[in-house]
Amino acid sequence: MSSKDWIEKDFYATLGVEKSASSDEIKKSYRKLARESHPDHNPGDPLAEERFKGVSEAYAVLGDDTKRREYDEMRSLFGSGAFRRGARGTGQPGGAPFDVSDLFGGGGGDTRFGGGGFTDLFSSIFSGGGAGGAGPTRARGPARGRDVETEVALDFGDAVRGVTLPLTLRAPGVCDTCHGNGAKPGTQPTACPVCHGAGVTTRDQGSFSFSEPCRNCQGVGTVVEEKCPECHGTGGVTKTRTLNVRFPAGVADGQRIRLAGRGEPGQRGGPAGDLFVQVKVRPDDLFGRTGDDLTLAVPITFAEAVLGVDLRVPTLDGAVTLRVPPGTPSGRVLRARGKGVVRRDGQAGDLLVTLDVVVPATVSDEARAALESFAGATPPAAREHLDARVRRVG
Repeated sequence: MSSKDWIEKDFYATLGVEKSASSDEIKKSYRKLARESHPDHNPGDPLAEERFKGVSEAYAVLGDDTKRREYDEMRSLFGSGAFRRGARGTGQPGGAPFDVSDLFGGGGGDTRFGGGGFTDLFSSIFSGGGAGGAGPTRARGPARGRDVETEVALDFGDAVRGVTLPLTLRAPGVCDTCHGNGAKPGTQPTACPVCHGAGVTTRDQGSFSFSEPCRNCQGVGTVVEEKCPECHGTGGVTKTRTLNVRFPAGVADGQRIRLAGRGEPGQRGGPAGDLFVQVKVRPDDLFGRTGDDLTLAVPITFAEAVLGVDLRVPTLDGAVTLRVPPGTPSGRVLRARGKGVVRRDGQAGDLLVTLDVVVPATVSDEARAALESFAGATPPAAREHLDARVRRVG
């Protein structure tokens, strides 16, 4: 992504969100648009692929709090007309609008904002007006690849126990022909003759002296005389790859797992970005989860609640017997220790069993007679505090 893109492209409009949108709103819109435009869902549709690249590019900026803040500052500064010819030191109070291509080398491949950021750029723009004088001369080098985000759905049991699954991705990867350097096999990139490998050049314009990415090599510091026939000099191609991803025991719904260096490859041999895997856990038909504890609702009869019972309940890897004491009310929670989610330190959460006393809608004559006999032999529930209130308001 070029620095000029930060000024000319409206990433908020690309993702269909307001500038005031929260991080969650931005993420939700990105996922929706990425699914709709993903090349796998639109085979042979080049427009869909361009839309996918566009929303990925927008989210790479707006999905990162630091980059988003720099992007907003940059667009606000240029949008306010802060950079115009003659604005300072030229004697021209107005003047033509500042040409962004003068600043960014005609829209070349500067990717500085993915790395050094807004502050680095402006420290180099005004290097001639500060105390130091000289601008930066360090080479930017090959650009780091973009981060990639994908989503994986896990069964409840696999999320609790941990599992290794193959993950197939269709995304840019390192070109196998040139191994990422962009040069034709048998040749190598050479140092740029304009910047001599620094990746930046310094020039004066009126009162200003500032550095900018070298236009000849787009800030990389090297040039490719004979481009690779497979990737055409970019060092990367779109390919399908399969990774074996280990999901640790106890991974939670919504958790992001980072795989360093497994994202998009960098340009001309630059470091790869990271792969972030968003976990979605399918609900279980029996168990729920609260932190490291598993939850389970178990129905019992009125007689079992009154008399007590040894209750056999399932766990994720077997079963356990719990003692229901006599006189247990509906809603009481019994705890089976160590039968929950195993933590990273080897300790495990618990299984929390909530008892639900079931009241039958209909009973047999024999059961009714037994209940009436039971009611006659037991005192009524204590309701004196309720009766007192009724008498006061009645």
